[in-house]
Amino acid sequence: MKFHVQLTRYAVVGLASNVAGYLLYLLITTLGMGHKTAMTLLYISGVLLTFIFNKSWSFNHDGAMHGALVRYIAAYAFGYVLNLAGLMLMADHWGLPHQWVQGGMIFVVAGTLFLLHRYWVFAGGGIEAAKRVT
Repeated sequence: MKFHVQLTRYAVVGLASNVAGYLLYLLITTLGMGHKTAMTLLYISGVLLTFIFNKSWSFNHDGAMHGALVRYIAAYAFGYVLNLAGLMLMADHWGLPHQWVQGGMIFVVAGTLFLLHRYWVFAGGGIEAAKRVT
């Protein structure tokens, strides 16, 4: 599948999940939950919810589910650490508003994860790769 098609589909899945997640983040931090705890809970639920959509629609991956899921979780673990480091540095250490930092980190992490998904998580097991082999 072409890069721009995957990127567009990934963006649709990501936009829907991140808009919902960010609104929930604002709500639960306003209700008193800490910003790092809120990000952690929403991050875990987002990983699980987007795996199916990205595997089947964004990347047309028909390879082994277990291997892809393990790589997906590893990629998101890296993204989590990147996101947490951004919050700790920019919000906790520099004193920037956590709402703005988290809003910006969505884009940094999303771009990083797209590249990891395309070239590592779902690489080689997609329908297009199977067509080239046969």
